[in-house]
Amino acid sequence: MDGLNKGLRKVEIAVRWDPSPAGQPSTDLDLVAATYPADDPHGDPAYVVHFDSRSPDGTITLNRDSKDGQGFGYDEVMTLELDRLDVRYARVMVGVVIQQHPAERTFVSVRNPGLRIREGYTVLAEDDFGGVLGATAAVVAEFVREGSGPWVLHPGLRGFAGDPVDFTRTMGAAQHP
Repeated sequence: MDGLNKGLRKVEIAVRWDPSPAGQPSTDLDLVAATYPADDPHGDPAYVVHFDSRSPDGTITLNRDSKDGQGFGYDEVMTLELDRLDVRYARVMVGVVIQQHPAERTFVSVRNPGLRIREGYTVLAEDDFGGVLGATAAVVAEFVREGSGPWVLHPGLRGFAGDPVDFTRTMGAAQHP
């Protein structure tokens, strides 16, 4: 039966958080995705998708962008159409970055954060960022495929402490134990 597995096709990554208390600077979380070529899946990303951008072929889009967490349900939503992604790409990393202006923040200061990854109505992963409280950004998902095979998800949070620009440049680097 394994030959019938089509893998992941169209995935939604969603992040929510509550607005900052009155009188406090607003909190802005941003979803980012980086696509890596099959010939160098741990090198530099072929392209990065974030607020005010989308993938060149339209397969990765940011459907909802919030600058303050004020909204109903999930505040940031990104769609990955993995089944349409060109075979030259073998890896997509997705992360969440906390904007550091006007105040420096880590996940410990974000009110009621949540993450949901789903395909259709099937929830693939959920998290509350509790494992990365001291981080300014976190990798939330890794999607990989071998050749033209099916896409699979490797969920799990990996925190990052540093500048958001550095995060987007290094989020897909090979991890050493």
